[in-house]
Amino acid sequence: MTAIETLLGELKANAERPFAEARAAPPGIYSSEAFLALEKERVFSREWICAGRADAIPERGDYLTFRLVDEPIFIVRDQGGEVRAFSNVCRHRMSLLLAGRGNRKVITCPYHAWSYGLDGRLRHAPWMDASPAFDKRDYCLTRVRCDVWDGWIYVTLDPDIPPPEDLFRPVGEVVTDRYRFADYTETFREEHVWDTNWKILAENFMESYHLFQLHRGTIGNQSRIEEMEMPAGGAVFNYHWITKESDFPLANAHPDCAYLEGEWRRTTALITIYPSHMITLTPGYFWYLSLQPEGAGRVRILYGGGMAPDFINDPRGAEHVAEAKRILDAVNEEDRVGTEAVFNGTRAGLARPGHLSFLERPNFEFCQYLARRITGSTAMPDEPDPL
Repeated sequence: MTAIETLLGELKANAERPFAEARAAPPGIYSSEAFLALEKERVFSREWICAGRADAIPERGDYLTFRLVDEPIFIVRDQGGEVRAFSNVCRHRMSLLLAGRGNRKVITCPYHAWSYGLDGRLRHAPWMDASPAFDKRDYCLTRVRCDVWDGWIYVTLDPDIPPPEDLFRPVGEVVTDRYRFADYTETFREEHVWDTNWKILAENFMESYHLFQLHRGTIGNQSRIEEMEMPAGGAVFNYHWITKESDFPLANAHPDCAYLEGEWRRTTALITIYPSHMITLTPGYFWYLSLQPEGAGRVRILYGGGMAPDFINDPRGAEHVAEAKRILDAVNEEDRVGTEAVFNGTRAGLARPGHLSFLERPNFEFCQYLARRITGSTAMPDEPDPL
């Protein structure tokens, strides 16, 4: 049996245990290049990957660039106001077309000035009329499948996967609809690369067991472990609830918020939409990560966040935005240190996975998801209860 076959067998066996007997995932899945190749083929090339919020490109011609697995793409709001995605590679000599984000009426290649409309059609190719085989109609930019759900932009390389509206409906019904999340506004969007495996950062996000220790310098004393709830997730997501102390106002509902009542005014949802979209959703603000592997030991991170409408529209709205960003950056730095330490530990020859805490149920469900996608396991979590 090869090393990768042994590793897949360990992952499958762990995923098919009862949760009460489950352990952390086998350490080899975090450092194996062969496992990474399977992830790219069976996970990232076949799933919806989050590219951020649609309100990041509000105007016609607004665009942002993104890398989907190994494909550079750009996402643009076209003349009709629709969000579209295209390959970011010129159809002529394959130069990259755009960088970063901005606004364009026409997409012009920086190499030979071939230009494309916001619908992807080639509009102008200088001095190509002298080439008898050339037909401008043959050179539209390659479309990439793109959809918007609950204010999120999702892209995929899979032509057959069901749309996010169908796949992710349980996420809204169970978690986000209560917060009216589609009305939140993004206030920042950044990209980072950390020296850890993408799954370690994903698992770190999914569990709040580490808050009291890793985040003791920031938010560790604001959440009550005894009040954390770990419900069953679903086939496409997991989540859990935590409550925040009332002296942390940005995590609580604004006084003007009329649609959240009781404990919901101070309850935070932590949501993972598989494979790699993580959302922290509070009554006052949100932040998110969208992760993709840069290699077995490096993760490319889209990191963004924003505020609920009442906080954005508050006279102190700018202060609220700045305060939330300050706290989130500090928390993120603590997570970077922690997850890089875990990655270094998983590569040790003596590393052995321990039993999971009841607070790590989402991690176990994530292990089950990976086992389904990569090993063919049929292990599933219990069905989530509706709100």
